[in-house]
Amino acid sequence: MLSRLWQIFCSTLAAFFGVQSDNQRQRDFRNRSPLPYIIMGILFAALLVLSLMWIVSQVLN
Repeated sequence: MLSRLWQIFCSTLAAFFGVQSDNQRQRDFRNRSPLPYIIMGILFAALLVLSLMWIVSQVLN
């Protein structure tokens, strides 16, 4: 379970920054549901927005 979560984390992070290989992307969606990747992507996007908001508030103060 933990190794699968780590694989989803790494795969989503690579895709989020646009550096994931085509072979890895195909492997990810060949055997599994896309739902965990969608959830992880939403979490990464929310974390990015919150961190940017925090950085801007620190700069402005």
